Amino acid sequence: MKNNPEPEDDLRPEYDLGLLLKDATRGKYAARYEAGTNVALLEPDVAAAFPTDQAVNDALRLVLRLSRIPLPAEENAPIP
Repeated sequence: MKNNPEPEDDLRPEYDLGLLLKDATRGKYAARYEAGTNVALLEPDVAAAFPTDQAVNDALRLVLRLSRIPLPAEENAPIP
């Protein structure tokens, strides 16, 4: 096993960690972050079809609206 020396402290002397972190609260925003995180990974071919996040959202909203349109009775019948 190699004897690794301690990493060099590269924090500039003018930055006082005690002062910077005096009001810090661990996990202060963790619940808010977890509640607001919703990520979907798109396959490359799908992602290429949408230039922006907004374009993806607009397309998905259109799919949601179209899914609420009732189909004629004969088209709703189960496929044998």
